[in-house]
Amino acid sequence: MKTGIGIAVLVCAAGLTLAGCNPQVVDDSKGAAVEAPSVEATSPAPGATESEEAKSAVLPDFVGMGLQSAQDAAQAKGFHSLKSHDSTGRARLQAFDRNWKVCGQNVRAGTTVPVDTTLDFGTVKLAEDCPAADEKEPEAEGGKMPDLGGTSVKAARGVLGPSTSITVTDASADSRMVLMESNWQVCTQDPAPGKALNGQPVELTAVKFEESCP
Repeated sequence: MKTGIGIAVLVCAAGLTLAGCNPQVVDDSKGAAVEAPSVEATSPAPGATESEEAKSAVLPDFVGMGLQSAQDAAQAKGFHSLKSHDSTGRARLQAFDRNWKVCGQNVRAGTTVPVDTTLDFGTVKLAEDCPAADEKEPEAEGGKMPDLGGTSVKAARGVLGPSTSITVTDASADSRMVLMESNWQVCTQDPAPGKALNGQPVELTAVKFEESCP
């Protein structure tokens, strides 16, 4: 009887939870020692590097594309945190993305970045020319009234903050209501630029951007 093999198998089975079992057993039929197959732990399959690579992508050049097309292309590359802004500084909303085109992007094309990076597209309307660089909105620094001349009424309101009381009137003689504030530019302001801002009301006059201030 091959009692040597039988005993070795039972011992190996009982010890699987311990270190790998690799006993020397005796084959009675040949009288020689035979090495039983070893039981080895399975190592994790490689793939960490591929996973990390999947989290990054090379950023395409979106300049010149329609905003909707640029957003679709970015999402196809795995970028889903997308923003856009008005490159003219008028603070217009991109309500219908197909009516806007990309003038610039906040991350340079060809750069490899994580796909959770927020992409911000500078845009203008399709019929407009892209500015050489984004027009910066004025800032109220040091508690002083900024120069709002030529700024859209909407941008001026954003600079002064939601708590500021602002009155806007038509600078022309037509007494029009200023409804779409991003389409109107500031002509005059009170307080004047450089005056201290102490919570006092602000008065602005404005005309539409295609018009000249009187």
